[in-house]
Amino acid sequence: MNQIPGNNELTELSGGDSPSPKFLQTNEQIIKSFFEVVRSGCNPEQAKFFMAKEVRAHQVNSESMVTIKRSPENYADHIREMIDSWGKFKIEIQELISQNQKVHVRWKQTGMHIGEYEGYLPTNKEVIEIGSAVYRLEDRKIVEYWIQVDRFGIIEQIKKNQEQD
Repeated sequence: MNQIPGNNELTELSGGDSPSPKFLQTNEQIIKSFFEVVRSGCNPEQAKFFMAKEVRAHQVNSESMVTIKRSPENYADHIREMIDSWGKFKIEIQELISQNQKVHVRWKQTGMHIGEYEGYLPTNKEVIEIGSAVYRLEDRKIVEYWIQVDRFGIIEQIKKNQEQD
């Protein structure tokens, strides 16, 4: 059985003060904890507890659907890059639906544009990302996901923030 960080580890890692179950039971609980610990930017290096050694990451974009392979280490680097662009951002799960091996998550992420993003220089102003993903798990690990992020909305916010300077 793969072990996920237990009670004290999850509480400590996520900075929360409410205890989490010693061994997460459902795929929904695993993904919720993944968001609290890893995707939130609190402890990206803990991706190894939630992800298989190789994960198929489908980037679902209207203009170009791409599938890349991610490792837990690569995913942790990706989260650190997000922190470089958005600072210590806040992520809020707005919807979480689980069915069999798949878990759907819709979120709102709020950060400060402190680093270059898609060629746009930092505005040091708030930017909100709306996104969703479907995660597929096997043996209590993420093995594949399909992600959609409102990239156009992010760029529009950045442009508007630049005009206000």
